[in-house]
Amino acid sequence: MWEAIALLILRHRITILVIIVAMTVFMAFKAKDVKERYQFGGILPEDDTTYMEYQRFLDEFSQDGNVVVFGAKGKEIYDFDNFTAWYDLGNDLKEIEGVDSVFSIAHLFTLEKNAEEERFELKELVPERPKNQEEVDLIRERTKQLPFYNDLLYNDSTDASVMMAFVNAAKFNSANRGDIMERIINRADLFSEGHMPLAYSGLPHIRSLTAAQVKVELSKFVTLAAIVTALILFFFFRSLRVVVFCLLVVGIGVIWSVGTIEILDYRLSSLSGLIPPLIIVIGIPNCVFLLNKYHQEYLNHGNKIKALTRVISKIGQATLLTNVTTALGFATFIFTESDLLQQFGVVASLNIFGIFLLAIFIIPIVFSFLPEPKARHTKHLEKRWVDSVISVLVSWVTKRRKWVYVATVLTLILGAYGVSIMRTTGNIVDDLPDDDGIIVDLKFFEENFSGVMPFEVLVDTGRKGQATKDRNLKKVERLQRLIEEYPEFSRSLSIVDAVKFAKQSYYNGVTSKYSLPTGSEKGFLAPYLSSKDGGLGVASMFLDSTKQVSRISAQMADIGTVEMEAIFSDLKPRIDSIFDPAKYRVTMTGTSIVFLKGTRYLVKNLLLSLAIAVFVIALIMYFLFRHVRIVLISLLPNLIPLLCTAALMGYFGVPIKPSTILVFSIAFGISVDDTIHFLAKFSQEWKRDKKDMRTAVINAVKETGVSMIYTSIVLFFGFGIFISSRFGGSQAIGILSSFTLFVAMLSNLVLLPSMLLSFEKLMANRVFKEPLLQILDEEEDIDLESLTIRKEGDSLDLHN
Repeated sequence: MWEAIALLILRHRITILVIIVAMTVFMAFKAKDVKERYQFGGILPEDDTTYMEYQRFLDEFSQDGNVVVFGAKGKEIYDFDNFTAWYDLGNDLKEIEGVDSVFSIAHLFTLEKNAEEERFELKELVPERPKNQEEVDLIRERTKQLPFYNDLLYNDSTDASVMMAFVNAAKFNSANRGDIMERIINRADLFSEGHMPLAYSGLPHIRSLTAAQVKVELSKFVTLAAIVTALILFFFFRSLRVVVFCLLVVGIGVIWSVGTIEILDYRLSSLSGLIPPLIIVIGIPNCVFLLNKYHQEYLNHGNKIKALTRVISKIGQATLLTNVTTALGFATFIFTESDLLQQFGVVASLNIFGIFLLAIFIIPIVFSFLPEPKARHTKHLEKRWVDSVISVLVSWVTKRRKWVYVATVLTLILGAYGVSIMRTTGNIVDDLPDDDGIIVDLKFFEENFSGVMPFEVLVDTGRKGQATKDRNLKKVERLQRLIEEYPEFSRSLSIVDAVKFAKQSYYNGVTSKYSLPTGSEKGFLAPYLSSKDGGLGVASMFLDSTKQVSRISAQMADIGTVEMEAIFSDLKPRIDSIFDPAKYRVTMTGTSIVFLKGTRYLVKNLLLSLAIAVFVIALIMYFLFRHVRIVLISLLPNLIPLLCTAALMGYFGVPIKPSTILVFSIAFGISVDDTIHFLAKFSQEWKRDKKDMRTAVINAVKETGVSMIYTSIVLFFGFGIFISSRFGGSQAIGILSSFTLFVAMLSNLVLLPSMLLSFEKLMANRVFKEPLLQILDEEEDIDLESLTIRKEGDSLDLHN
């Protein structure tokens, strides 16, 4: 079959190239419109209870975490010039389309009692721009008399102040969000440059900067991957044409991968942004295997077309299988219930198969038009350093197997201990370095206001109208005091604070009256609080429409998931002591909770997908080689690298988190490729040498070793480019993947052949009895000795 495929490809060279060009133009047109992902989430399935509770919160109280915060530190904020500039900043931000409201010490509200109509009127504390320092001092004095805003808009102990710009969640999260964040930040920069330095944070700001960095890093990774692979290819092949056309193959693959993201209406995230450079790293080994075989065949008989035909027929099937196993490794993510993982799995698996097609079409077709390779182009097959390395490997396999097994056992023992000390954690911004502006500014808000990550508590009283009952208000107040005991949480707000604010206003702003009303005071306040047109409108922020559910809103520091779980485990029983679970339903939710649950879910699903990948690839190996023993023998050299990587993470304190766990699926899918190439060659040698196991193993090591070393070096340095990332997860993928694939190469070239020789008696005459994988014998001619190309056309003319 593969001989027919080879002839089909070479006969229809022009047609195939035209189709590839047309598809690439189309994909490039789509790729230019790819959009970034601005929303957190997409990890939990829609039927997950945490996700459903969060959606219930959003339906009732709208989006959380839609505030951009600016922080300034110093008493000079109350200097006339600074304060008026602060006032102007807030007013200018209000004019930006997409900004719903602004709050700061220059943009806050107070309640004024209208005794005649028995209602409260919401009034701006700073109705106009102050005219002098005396007015600013008066504003400061009046602000200090409103406990509602203490530790919310200012912190007396640290002299820090914040401005909150609430963005329209629906518009900000949509595709037509425009330049909302750019305009907000540009305007804030003017204040920062001309008056006081500002710290910027809030989820919209973090999401925008992260999305922008993902796009920048995508371009950087693609460029670096191209440069690194080009240098390595030139070092091996000493041919510019090889470099150019290998980069052409993976370059088209990158365009197709980005185009696929847009065609499927996905978004570019930190996860999907890894796919284009992965396509380069995975695609180059395909080209290396094909070109190595081309040069070997050409040296054997000097017939270019025959060599290219044999490249397709002999290497095509093995390369297809290796790409299929790699694609399946990524495709297992599709079986998870996480949108992000499913999208990653779909795009990665489709384009890994696509890069195989591009390589098997473009390399033979292009080189059929080019002149025959010269002596310097094939000189890489005679590299002494490679021969020396192969000789050492053969010596280990044939003469030092006992030490190979000793090293393997030690590796298993040390690996098992390393795995036992691994830890799982994750932060919303934990992939960024400590000196990144996002982290530096986030620490400012954590030090002065305990953080900006949304945390919400919903108290369902079970009956309409019960949330405002005196006993429930007191319980909410107790809960707020409980939350204040944890330094990781900011000061919380609830209906209790709104009622206290109302009571203080009823007493004309007397600070000591900021408390829950007593029994007699309820009668005085009742008409004011029940007024529909002038009542306490702020209360709607903390109560649902039926006054059955009460909301307590706070922010928290971006602590790790382990610390977060410990806090919530401690907090939950203490909440239950206030709100009897038999009578009340208390739900902790918000972006922080969703992220915590999403991290646990993602790690669990990544481990599940890896287990599925191991099982699926084991089945493929069984159908290829038709014996369970060869499956067991072939899996061990591929599981050991994963164990080593897990141990490395344990010893060096690299946590398991969504970004680092991905390395196992990537590395396993790629390392199995070496196993298939080796076993395919071993099967061929074993049959040809009349089932001489020792000779077959040695020949397999010698022939596949060269390509494995080449591809491992390409992969090692290819993944190494991720070290240049600003995202810790991407850096970890680079370091860990490079390490894993290096160990995988040694396992497949040392441990696997050693095990084949050690179990020779158990497998002789049985292992490859009827293999599904049929590869042409190296000595078998395919009757293409005198292939030529017609002068009048582009199709091949076959002569015998």
